[in-house]
Amino acid sequence: MRYTGIFILIMMLGSTVSAQVEEIELDSLAEKLIIMEGDSTFRESIALEEVVVFSPLEFKSYEDKLRYYILRRKTHKVYPYAKLASDRLVELNSRLGELQSKRKRRRYTREVQKFIEQEFSEELKKLTRTEGQILVKLIYRQTGITAFDLVKELRNGWRAFWYNTTASLFDISLKEEYHPDQVHEDYLIEDILQRAFAARHLERQEAKVDYDFSTLTNKWTSLKKSEN
Repeated sequence: MRYTGIFILIMMLGSTVSAQVEEIELDSLAEKLIIMEGDSTFRESIALEEVVVFSPLEFKSYEDKLRYYILRRKTHKVYPYAKLASDRLVELNSRLGELQSKRKRRRYTREVQKFIEQEFSEELKKLTRTEGQILVKLIYRQTGITAFDLVKELRNGWRAFWYNTTASLFDISLKEEYHPDQVHEDYLIEDILQRAFAARHLERQEAKVDYDFSTLTNKWTSLKKSEN
């Protein structure tokens, strides 16, 4: 009971002290500063997230519209795999940089290779041909390296050649790169990604192959108008 009384007394004193604090009139300079709750730092401005304004989607025909939405569904499906491949590559290179012994580096590379195969093989088998080709392009976007060279780096040149030959049977090239400034479908993929990032449907990851989206949009819009 005694401690309860002391606690109440402290609370009352605290409220009395806070009530007696006089307001300090800010001078002309301080009035231009922003004081944020929970932050003792004075600021002249508040940093806001970048906002991208997208133009409305326009299609020449129903077939073009259908093609775009099919491409969007497939891009949303495979992008997480490309992002994860980039994460794994960063982890691999970071770890290899810490290992001095060639034997340890080879052993660690085999362990990563085995882990990746166990983690992705069953899921990747479910991809269609077009989904697989989009994934190859996005792997290049996220890593700056073709899927062929990634396989070559983790294994050997002959295995990379064999993988590419096998993929070509299904009309998939592991050497495919990503060029939204040159290939219209790649631009559509970039458009899909940027809209998904802005809507937080996909988690944005810094790409090794980066493009100014506004410049791309202006270019393809101009080409579209010239064709009409």
